Amino acid sequence: MIAPFRKGRALLDHIDQITGAEHKLDFWWLGQSGYLVKYKERFLLFDPYLSDSLTKKYARTDKPHVRMSELVIDPAELDFIEVVTSSHNHTDHLDAETLLPIMAANPTLQLIVPEANRTFVVDRLGCNADYPTGLNAGESVTVKGWTIHGIPAAHNDLERDELGRFKFMGYVVEVGPFTLYHSGDTLWHEEIIDALEPFQIDVAMLPINGNKPERRVAGNLDGVEAAKLAKTISAKIVTPCHYDMFTFNTADPTYFSTQAESIDQPYVVLEIGQHWTIEK
Repeated sequence: MIAPFRKGRALLDHIDQITGAEHKLDFWWLGQSGYLVKYKERFLLFDPYLSDSLTKKYARTDKPHVRMSELVIDPAELDFIEVVTSSHNHTDHLDAETLLPIMAANPTLQLIVPEANRTFVVDRLGCNADYPTGLNAGESVTVKGWTIHGIPAAHNDLERDELGRFKFMGYVVEVGPFTLYHSGDTLWHEEIIDALEPFQIDVAMLPINGNKPERRVAGNLDGVEAAKLAKTISAKIVTPCHYDMFTFNTADPTYFSTQAESIDQPYVVLEIGQHWTIEK
């Protein structure tokens, strides 16, 4: 099993030791599509999956979710989070065993979800119906200094509910002088490119596990597509995610890095629990 770059107390100590400032933004990859973002002394958490709930759920089925990487942190120890996102209803992006401990540790936490998924989210988490903050593509909200914009995602399609609201989304987050794009799970779609056109993306966080129907799960960008998407939206740096979690649904990041280099797209490949800083 892959050991994180840092985990547990060592990771928490490192997070605490990183000094925030107006001109810098720090982020850590927590595995799958989960990222912890620090600006000054404030924290946002994208799509965390910090449990073995899927491994347990599928253990005796024909689609076992065998974990590849060790758990990086107990979610109950993340007691400093202001905002957490869920991009869609799949368990590795909306995990009760992850989110409930985080909610308990952070009484004023704000949860951002696609508005189309509100009923599902409330049912899974057992929270009040008005607890999540819902967004649709094209809508924005400012929560505790983080401005969050809804972006459509295609997983595998641009799926909408009966009111035309997107069930799969990405988020553009603006904080201080920085703009981040977390795509959620998605394939390439021109409507996504159009939605991102107004933003100058500093960091793009994109999946690379690809779209293989034989896996019997919805697909994502592969490494080549992720690098090209980052280049298309003029991201200053791109980092890959959604691999090295489950043996049946992963990818080699080398294909991503080779493509990024070939098209002069700046990138960083992180180990789980590893940190990166971007400055202005």
